[in-house]
Amino acid sequence: MFLEIVTPEAILFSSEVDLFSAPGNDGEFQILNNHAPIVTILKEGEVKIHVHSQEHIVLDDLHGDLQTQADDDKVLTLKIKSGTLELNDNKAIILAD
Repeated sequence: MFLEIVTPEAILFSSEVDLFSAPGNDGEFQILNNHAPIVTILKEGEVKIHVHSQEHIVLDDLHGDLQTQADDDKVLTLKIKSGTLELNDNKAIILAD
């Protein structure tokens, strides 16, 4: 599935992912490939992105606080204050603050 995380300042992440989890109003939830279409509001918390490999991922100042998880280099985390998630046809877009 393709995931894009966008803020008013920049595109923080744009890549194919295996799965990701996000902080919803009723708790953290996980999105896998071929998930049903969804639109939901996100609250403050961490988006956890599971990638197959980091070879094509850029971690620099432009990409905000996108960090590699200490115990698993295939999991990236990004803290958000709030946001909106839209998923349709294996393309997810998070508009984040």
